[in-house]
Amino acid sequence: MNLPNWNDLADDALAGKCLSREQSLAVLRAPDEVLLEQLNAAYRVRRHYWGNRVRLHYLLNAQSGLCPEDCHYCSQSKISTAEIEKYPLLAKEKILEAAGRAADLKAGTFCLVISGRQPNASTFDRVLDAVETVKANYNLKICACLGLLSEEQTHRLAKAGVDRVNHNLNTSESYHADICTTHTFGDRVETVEHVKAAGITTCSGGILGMGESDDDAIDLALSLRKLGVTSVPINFFIPIPGTPFAGLNTLNPRQCLRILCMFRFLLPSQEIRIAGGREV
Repeated sequence: MNLPNWNDLADDALAGKCLSREQSLAVLRAPDEVLLEQLNAAYRVRRHYWGNRVRLHYLLNAQSGLCPEDCHYCSQSKISTAEIEKYPLLAKEKILEAAGRAADLKAGTFCLVISGRQPNASTFDRVLDAVETVKANYNLKICACLGLLSEEQTHRLAKAGVDRVNHNLNTSESYHADICTTHTFGDRVETVEHVKAAGITTCSGGILGMGESDDDAIDLALSLRKLGVTSVPINFFIPIPGTPFAGLNTLNPRQCLRILCMFRFLLPSQEIRIAGGREV
C-alpha cells in the first residue's frame, strides 16, 4: 500500500474535504512505524478546533438491566447471562445526589443513562421530573441516554431542559444485523434525527472492535458525518463473559489510535470523546 502524506490529509480535513475510502483505509492499515506521524497530523486538526481543552462528563447509570433487546455486546440485554446489578429507575433524590457530586467535581455535563429499548410513559415522566429538579438546583448541562425516542418525546426533553441526547449508531448499517436483531440501524438514525429536530445537541458514536471490517468503521464515521452530529463518543469494545461476543478480542492500543486518527480526519470539527474501553 502506498502511504499518503498524513499532513496532506490534515490539510484536506481542515479545508472541509472528505477523505476518500482509499485514504481512510490507509489510515487504518498503516504500519506501526508511522503511527506518531499520523497522530501528529490528526492533532493538528484537533488543535485547530479544540486546542488542548477537555470536557469532564459525569455519568449516572440510573436504571440497569431489564432490557428486552438482544445487543450481542451488552451485559444488560435479554440474552446476556452476565452477573450484573439490575434495578429500575432510581428515585429522584438519588439522581439529585449524583448531580450534586457531578457539580462538586466541576463536571460540565451530567449524563443520565437508563437501560431498555425505550422508556415507558411512567419512566419518561419521572426522567423529565428529575431533569427539571437537577436544572433547578445545579448549573449543569444534562445529557440523556434513554434508548429509542419519538419526535414527541424529544420535544418534551427539550422543554424540560435536556441539553444533549446520546444515541449511538454503534456500527455501520451493513453490520448492524450482526450485533442486534431487535431494532434496526434505521431506528437509531431516526432517533438522532428526532433529537436534531427538537433543537437538542446530538451525541452519537459507536463501538469499535466488535468484529466489524475496516470498511464498516469507515461507514460508521461517514454516517455520523452525514447526520452532522455534534459529539462523537468512540467506545472500544470490552468482551464481557455471558454475552455472545464474550470471545471477541480484536483490538490493540495502536489500532485504537489509528481508529481515532481516522475519525478525526473524517469528523474534523466534532467533539470526539474517547469513551468506554479507553482504560483497557
